[in-house]
Amino acid sequence: MAKIATAALAAAMTLAVITTPSAAAEGDAQVVRTDKGAVRGTVTEQVRTFGNIPFAAAPVGENRWRDPQPATPWQGVRDATTPAPMCAQAAGLGAPPSLTEDCLYLNVTTPAGRAHRPRPVMVWIHGGSFTSGGASMYDARWLASRNDAVVVTVNYRLGVFGFFGHPGLPGSGTFGLADQQAALKWVRNNARAFGGDARNVTVFGESAGGLSICAQLASPRAAGLFAKAIIQSGPCGIDSPSSTRPGTFEHLWKPRAEVERLGVGTAGCADLACLRAQPVEKLLPVHDTFSSPAYDTALLPVDPVVAQRTGRMHRVPAMVGTTHDEMTLFAPLAFPQPIPEQAYATTLTSLFAANADKVAARYPVNGNGDARDEIARLLTDKSWSCTAQVTRRELDRHARVSGYEFADRDVPMFLPGMPPFPGGYGAFHASELPLLFDFGVPLTPAQQQLSDYMVTAWGRFARTGDPGWRAQVQSLAARKIGPADFARDHQCRFWSSIL
Repeated sequence: MAKIATAALAAAMTLAVITTPSAAAEGDAQVVRTDKGAVRGTVTEQVRTFGNIPFAAAPVGENRWRDPQPATPWQGVRDATTPAPMCAQAAGLGAPPSLTEDCLYLNVTTPAGRAHRPRPVMVWIHGGSFTSGGASMYDARWLASRNDAVVVTVNYRLGVFGFFGHPGLPGSGTFGLADQQAALKWVRNNARAFGGDARNVTVFGESAGGLSICAQLASPRAAGLFAKAIIQSGPCGIDSPSSTRPGTFEHLWKPRAEVERLGVGTAGCADLACLRAQPVEKLLPVHDTFSSPAYDTALLPVDPVVAQRTGRMHRVPAMVGTTHDEMTLFAPLAFPQPIPEQAYATTLTSLFAANADKVAARYPVNGNGDARDEIARLLTDKSWSCTAQVTRRELDRHARVSGYEFADRDVPMFLPGMPPFPGGYGAFHASELPLLFDFGVPLTPAQQQLSDYMVTAWGRFARTGDPGWRAQVQSLAARKIGPADFARDHQCRFWSSIL
């Protein structure tokens, strides 16, 4: 079945490359010549969009679990009117499943008018726990048209295809990060063709995309590939409760040797030749096992938490932010049933061991009969907000850093299938995204004003390195934009005192 699908895709790709040199005549706004060949996109009154542009060779066959290889040039004009496909993945939160392994493509959105000067370039790295999501989920029209910017959204290999490890396999645990660097190199080589300034590239991303940026900041191989960085809800030191050691928390990043041990025996295979012969669907059952990029590697020599603490990061202007209620999205997934308030102490003991009583005193139950909202609040503070504060402080030692907190508690829950949550979801993880990208989520007039403010701030940062506010952390909520008392609100002094 995989061979049939691959053959069908190859045939479709052949048909997509139409040899009509005259279509690329000068003055045709739909056609742009890249370093590998010409592409024909779509032009509207506001923007030009170009989708499904290859930035590397198909990572299939011998290229599976190999650093990205150069894309093959093409003749004529390639159809770029359709978006990039989703990389192979199981069904994720808000993302459909995919069996497409040939997925190293990107999309470009530019203003429709002629560039009077080189435009800033914004490169978006999507989130999805390193196991799901895709570039084409993000409609970048607002960011491009309102900021006179070129916006590029990129795919990268996910899960078992992007972060797999195996003894003796070069690049173990970092193939997805290498894909991101290949996309950034494509931007460096092709930004000018789309009206962009290759010397003014901002890399930005949310959740796993933000964590990817932490990794790129710490990767020697990313030197010179971007000039600025925006980390959205992906602080380098984010942690979560250990599944093997109760009472402790673990960072996301894993040493290469650990990732390689996880790969031994995958799909019943004894060697890489067997593994490379497996169809996509045979590997998806272990997809989520490989959701952590590896350090102690050529691409990522040092744990990004250590790199951040010791200053071994690329020293570029950065903006680091979170949402006010990050964990409300994850609490009902981790705890699908209500937690009776009388069981709160037991839950805290499993999370914090000897410090459980101190946490309970600082975060008492509110009497609604379900302790999940208290768990969400304290884990937001401990694992997200205060780690973002540390990231800002440590990066600020070497380069200018701005901060924000998305705090609009009335954004509708746009992810499908989420159950009711006590007290509501508030400003949940990813809730800022429909104010930056056109998700089709209905916004109130006040939220639309907030969206306009944020889109402009992100664009200004991409252009100048300054989002336009002087506060260390700017609170972003409808009808309430201004400085946040961030460390106090999230009790960061308390968390630093017990950890």
